[in-house]
Amino acid sequence: MADKPEQSPQNWSESEVSAWLKSIGVKEQYIKKLHEEEVDGQTLLALNEDFLKTEICMKSGPAHLIIQKRDALLNALQKCQGNKKPPGGAKNSKSEPNNKQRSAQGSSTAGDSPQLPVRDQHVSEEKLTPPEQSTSSSKDDCKPRPFDEEGIDFIYVKHRVLQPESGAFNLMSPCHEYKSFALAATLDRTRLQAKFAKEVLKFASGCMNIRSNGTIHFGVMDSKEDAGYVHGEIIGIPVKEKDMYVDALDHIERSFSNDKEHVRQCVRPPTFIEVMEQSNKEQSTEKRYVVEVDIVPSLSIVRSKVYVVKLPNFKELSNKVEFEKELILRRVGSKTEPVSDKDIGDFYQRVKDRDAQREEAEKNLFLCAPEMCQDLGRKLSMLLTSGKKFIEKEKWFILVTNKFKPNDLCNIDWLLNMNVFCVFDFDPDSKISGLCSVYLQHHAANVHFLQSYRIPAGMSVKDFTSHLHLFGQTSWIFCNGCTDFKGNETQVDEMTWIKSKMTFLRESVSLICKQILPKGTFQVIFLLTSPVEKPLLHTFYEFFTDMEGHEDIICICESEKNYQKWQSFAEGSCGKEVVNNSSVVGMKLSHINATLQYVQPVKARVQKHLPVFVKGTCLLETHIEEQMYSLEILTVNHCDATNKDFINEEKTNIEEQFYRGGRVTWLNFWLAEHEYVGELIKREAYHETSKLLSDALKNNVDQTPVNSINIYHHPGSGGSTVARQVLWNNRKHLRCAVVKPSYSVSVVAQHTVELREYEEKDPQKCLPVLLFIEDMDKEYLHDLRNELEEAVNIKRIQYGTLCFILLSCRRSHDPEKKCKESPLQNVSVTHKLSAQEKRKFAGKRQDLQERYTPEFILTFVLMSEGFSEDYIQGFVKHLLQGIERHSVATRLILYVALLNTYVQNSFISQSHCEALLALTIHLERFRQHNFETSLSDQAKLVLLHLRDEKTHIESIRIIHPLVAKEILQQLLENNETQSRLAMSLLCEEVLFEHRFGRDEYLSFLRHLFLRRSRISKGDEYDSFFSPLIEYMCEIEKSPNKAIELLEEAFQRFHQDPFFAQQLARLHYTYEKFEEAKHWAETAAKQLPNNSYILDTKGQVYRKWFQAKFKTIENGNLSKTAQSTADAVETALKAIECFQECERATEADMEDVNSSGFFNEVEVGCNLLKLISSLQVFSNRTNGHSECMKYLLTGYIPEELESAWEPFHSRLKKLHKTMQDALEWISEDLSYFQTDVGIEEETPESPEEKISHPLTWLAKKSSEYGKYFSEADSVVLLQQDQSIPAKLTPFQKRMIIYHLGGGNIISILSKLADQRDGVRRLERILTLYPSNPLQAKFGQRDIVNYIAAHISLHCLSPQAQNVASLKDLQILCRQIPSDKRKCLPSALFLLTLLFWPEDHDTDHEKESKYEIVQSSVEHLEKGYFTKLKDIPQRRRRIYTHFFLGNGNGLDKFVHKRQFDKITKGSSVSEKRLKWLSGEAWKSPEIAKMLKRVSGWTEDRVVYLEGPQKRKFNIRPIFVPSVPHSNENITFYLGFTFRGPVACNILVKK
Repeated sequence: MADKPEQSPQNWSESEVSAWLKSIGVKEQYIKKLHEEEVDGQTLLALNEDFLKTEICMKSGPAHLIIQKRDALLNALQKCQGNKKPPGGAKNSKSEPNNKQRSAQGSSTAGDSPQLPVRDQHVSEEKLTPPEQSTSSSKDDCKPRPFDEEGIDFIYVKHRVLQPESGAFNLMSPCHEYKSFALAATLDRTRLQAKFAKEVLKFASGCMNIRSNGTIHFGVMDSKEDAGYVHGEIIGIPVKEKDMYVDALDHIERSFSNDKEHVRQCVRPPTFIEVMEQSNKEQSTEKRYVVEVDIVPSLSIVRSKVYVVKLPNFKELSNKVEFEKELILRRVGSKTEPVSDKDIGDFYQRVKDRDAQREEAEKNLFLCAPEMCQDLGRKLSMLLTSGKKFIEKEKWFILVTNKFKPNDLCNIDWLLNMNVFCVFDFDPDSKISGLCSVYLQHHAANVHFLQSYRIPAGMSVKDFTSHLHLFGQTSWIFCNGCTDFKGNETQVDEMTWIKSKMTFLRESVSLICKQILPKGTFQVIFLLTSPVEKPLLHTFYEFFTDMEGHEDIICICESEKNYQKWQSFAEGSCGKEVVNNSSVVGMKLSHINATLQYVQPVKARVQKHLPVFVKGTCLLETHIEEQMYSLEILTVNHCDATNKDFINEEKTNIEEQFYRGGRVTWLNFWLAEHEYVGELIKREAYHETSKLLSDALKNNVDQTPVNSINIYHHPGSGGSTVARQVLWNNRKHLRCAVVKPSYSVSVVAQHTVELREYEEKDPQKCLPVLLFIEDMDKEYLHDLRNELEEAVNIKRIQYGTLCFILLSCRRSHDPEKKCKESPLQNVSVTHKLSAQEKRKFAGKRQDLQERYTPEFILTFVLMSEGFSEDYIQGFVKHLLQGIERHSVATRLILYVALLNTYVQNSFISQSHCEALLALTIHLERFRQHNFETSLSDQAKLVLLHLRDEKTHIESIRIIHPLVAKEILQQLLENNETQSRLAMSLLCEEVLFEHRFGRDEYLSFLRHLFLRRSRISKGDEYDSFFSPLIEYMCEIEKSPNKAIELLEEAFQRFHQDPFFAQQLARLHYTYEKFEEAKHWAETAAKQLPNNSYILDTKGQVYRKWFQAKFKTIENGNLSKTAQSTADAVETALKAIECFQECERATEADMEDVNSSGFFNEVEVGCNLLKLISSLQVFSNRTNGHSECMKYLLTGYIPEELESAWEPFHSRLKKLHKTMQDALEWISEDLSYFQTDVGIEEETPESPEEKISHPLTWLAKKSSEYGKYFSEADSVVLLQQDQSIPAKLTPFQKRMIIYHLGGGNIISILSKLADQRDGVRRLERILTLYPSNPLQAKFGQRDIVNYIAAHISLHCLSPQAQNVASLKDLQILCRQIPSDKRKCLPSALFLLTLLFWPEDHDTDHEKESKYEIVQSSVEHLEKGYFTKLKDIPQRRRRIYTHFFLGNGNGLDKFVHKRQFDKITKGSSVSEKRLKWLSGEAWKSPEIAKMLKRVSGWTEDRVVYLEGPQKRKFNIRPIFVPSVPHSNENITFYLGFTFRGPVACNILVKK
């Protein structure tokens, strides 16, 4: 292998490296170790001796051998391959191996090995081993430092190439000589100074004698013999002490016998120009310089002179500096040579000629024409507007800057007006006295450091941008320390910065350019206000490489001196012309400030105003506004500061975009209000909403602090426009704001409260906030309302004060139905126009068609047609005529149409579209034009450009969802189907892997395949699968295609368990149970504690069992143990899975998924049905008893013994596990309201929701009781006959279950059954012992017995067999006195039964209160265990009874008795009536309920009565508690958390 130099080691595998090591004689132990460390060819190139010695623990000998042999191999390769250059330049992965090679070989270059002995008499010319990367046939050229200019800030970039060495051609342009000086730079002081002085003085005397300016450069390759390097290539030398070079020129004193002073004047002191690496990845921590000496033989000094020099030379033999014989030197071409003896006379004679030439040259230098003055103002405007008339409102700017001069800080108004995404600030004092301090006076900004831009593992880009508040507020990145920061963030020198910060800089720039901001959406401005340092240049390099070009990078620099260094570095990356064209140099910051304000769409330092309570306005400071970042605040003078030229330029586009289907903007309203365009139509829904709003604003004592108005609308019917119109027209007398998407409820609530109180003196006297919330689910609105109510309570705002109005806008399939449900809260907007609206739309359409062709106001035209199906069909048909069906643009239309049809508010980012259309956009200013010209005419008409309000990133969607649906139908002809289209979209690699907007795109795809329709979300129906999957299964009749699609999605989404869950559901729906089982187990393996996935697993077996049961039923098979064993096993497996689901839901502290309990009972009932129908039981006269005997005792019938052997123990536990599940459901329903549905859309929502859990519980309890009751008794019950007394307690209990008395909730639900309830409760009571006090009751039996008496009394107060309150109290003594052992239902009944009566003595009252209070203590604990960490508003406590005016059992009024008061209202309206206090005022309630007295202390309600300790009663509606300490009265409710106070009133 070692003999094959033509094969590059870079691609060797680990085994090939081992073979090579063996061939060069490395020991086996080392070879093995390197193989274990996975050293392949690429790694071999990056190794150095240190690594081998420290990490591999190698001895020096073999380590040195490996490096030497590797380098020899590489040199041999270079010769073989003719020094081919690897691809370099841009930062791509391919160049990394070369970089590694470079560093590997760099470690063995001569320039870095100071130990080389100097064996020669003279220090020889140095040879340097080049790194492989520099063996280049084409390297970037660069200019030398400006000649003889002091204080210039200049840098060189390593491996760039200066023009070849030159002779004198006009005497003023310097001639150049290069010296690599690599070895000499490592010598000791004496030797180095001798060598340096010799070269400088030789060159200097040559230049002075021919009167030419010149520069000698040390650290630049001078000879073609330096293999691999190019003549003039900049390498640089390490400089330990600069004074060594300066002092070396002291040799002038001994080298020149005469005119020493002249020489000192002509030879300038050495200049040290730093050398930077071009690639930031290869930064060395050792500084390198090019050392230059300028020679300026001014005629006034050198006139008539010839200079004779004795050159210094260090002699090794004598170990000192000696001086050579005198020489007269001159420049001949690019060399310095001695004048020969034969020419010396002639040389002296021509001194006068040379002086004359110099004089002429010096004279001409001052006669040069001045440079033409550039139009910098126009150049600056063009660069920032990308050639347009105004800076784009949506464009983001990234600023890179260094220290500002104090007097420049008053000229930054132009900056305050721009969308500054982030600032890379290299001034550590910026926050105290620099740009940041001034910016923070006007805008909110978050201070970050470079390391802040490291994404934590597992966090998405979207979450990361939210985490850093990017887009919402400017991110101010301190790149090199922050002076007033107490953490460890100090300023460091350049080399330390390269070591410690460079990686962070690279990562942050890469993240911004490659994952956060798409190309073309932002510009980078380098604003250089002080001398440029290395880190700033590295920042340019990172942006240049990550942005893949320069067109969005601008440099602004007032000082030409500061610009020089920047320019010399930047030119190497993008060439002189480009740097020149994108830089504005020499323009004062005050001029820049004035110039840019002309091209900004909004005036600088805009003053915004908000209305105030006393009818004036106040100033809204911008930085305060930005601190309320979750709200878009609408001010009184909104849009007033818009540049008038901008309005005249853009008004047509703004109007056209709206009528074409774009979202309405505030500027649309402003233009209409100021009559720049025609008026916007106000739909009837606008007037209805305004009416509801004005009603809410009328003073009303019972006004709740938070009011809601809901606009329900058909998608695309203009609901959002109506809402925004209401906001716009109320902005002058209410504080109006729009909630921005993706902020948490708590943040929005906090900002809304801040907005209400901003600049107001008294929180009691503030204008209400009208808050617009768009497309948020009911849950979000509930939570927001709750948070705001909470805030009102904390601030103690007077009850009856309206503080907030939530105007929500939600899509609905049937808005009119929603409106009927709650006419006082809801408004509907539909596609249908009323007669009056039709007239308005017709007039407007006529007006618009005079100015626009119908295609350009499409959505308006469709709307004026009422979105009639025929019109849309005809329109789309006409549109698609002649479309090229197989073009990429058509494919794009189809993809967008598919998403828009099935996923609400979906879009595809423009950057995704460009990737699909394979556009490479070179110049940003033509970007939109380029994108649009690549679209077909049809695409231009139906695709609408959107901009994200937060990120300003552009995207497209089809102008209307109905048009999208129609396009899909008409374009998919012949054998093209939606399933095939969906598969193409899923497999479209370019779109799937595209990095910008990836999170949104993937979430739309997930929705397309996973999100089910929900009526609560505004859909037409509740679906079992996503609408697309349902369409494929039902309309296309191809469930197999749906399965293929989901399987592909499962793989594409990295085996996402929720896709596996969908696959399980799809398979069992089509009775493919083996496959369903596989997918359910796949999902459960990944999420073993997810109760929803475990529920799906249970459902697989449940459906499988049902299918097997059905086969047995329909197959006329005899039901033997053998023929049913398989079905029984499946049923037991289902029960096992549901029990797993129950355990998971019990352990989950943030969610309750009760489906496991419901399903366990369902399967149990079906299994009991199967067992009881077996031949062994059904064919005998006493079959039912036999069956019970088998299930409840140790008895096993012979026929079942062997066939069912694995099941006996589990089947005998069935009655117990089913009873536990029923009890859990009963307890859960007794705590919480069943009407508060959680509407969060999660892919894992339960399989089948039980819609009426109370009815279900009563039915299933009865069914369960029937299976375990005596067969004869069931028959007798059905015939309404009495039941034999000889039954066992268990048998009676089962009959009670069958009658619906098995648990407290089933008993209480009888109160809704006026017809049959009394009879059933009476039958239940006959089954209990006639003297219960003597009977040994279990705790559950006592609870059910008491509940039956109370319920019977509520239904029929005259019933004869109801026990008295006293008897029930005595019976309660059998309940354990240790309350920790009591059931929650028992504690609940204790609070009810022992509530003191008016006629009780004080002593009796006190002892009853003690029982009640200790019960409440334990109820509270149980309540919180049950509630877990779920917000209380999501699981509202249910009030079962209220305290009435009667005595004994008459004092308990059940909630069902209130139903007629709120009859006909929707659930949410009922709740509103109770909360607002409206319902409590009805005379029926006052007649039924008893008001009790109490007082409030620091907003805690106490009951009057108990003497020993205060009794705290929880208010059901916290805002109704007065803020001051008052005497109050209230109604008392009884819940499973304890008593609650309702309708609290202050005692007059």
